[in-house]
Amino acid sequence: MKQQLANIALVVRDYDEAIEWYTQKVGFKLIEDTKLSETKRWVLVQPPGGEGTRLLLAKAANEEQASRIGNQAGGRVFLFLFTDDFWRDFNAYSEKGIEFVREPVEEGYGTVAVFKDLYGNLWDLIQPVG
Repeated sequence: MKQQLANIALVVRDYDEAIEWYTQKVGFKLIEDTKLSETKRWVLVQPPGGEGTRLLLAKAANEEQASRIGNQAGGRVFLFLFTDDFWRDFNAYSEKGIEFVREPVEEGYGTVAVFKDLYGNLWDLIQPVG
């Protein structure tokens, strides 16, 4: 048996602002933007050079969903973005105004810092050892 995670839903306030942030600030590639109805779209973004798991940008459809925007993991780091060059990405993100809430540190597993996305979800930027 072979399985893998294909998409992770990220609840957003607005499709277009989320697409802009993830493509312009973080450098993700827009994979798909398909209109499903008057209010719903299927929007997938993916890290550059990435294969496998993608983010499904899912616009909140009601108040309960909207209450989760920016806090999908209850204040913990929600997503982990691996990179092949930590300092390249850390510096590029910093120059684009992305807020790092934990400065870079060297850990046994690699170099890591924590940043916020446009809604406040926490991400680890990690260059793994090896």
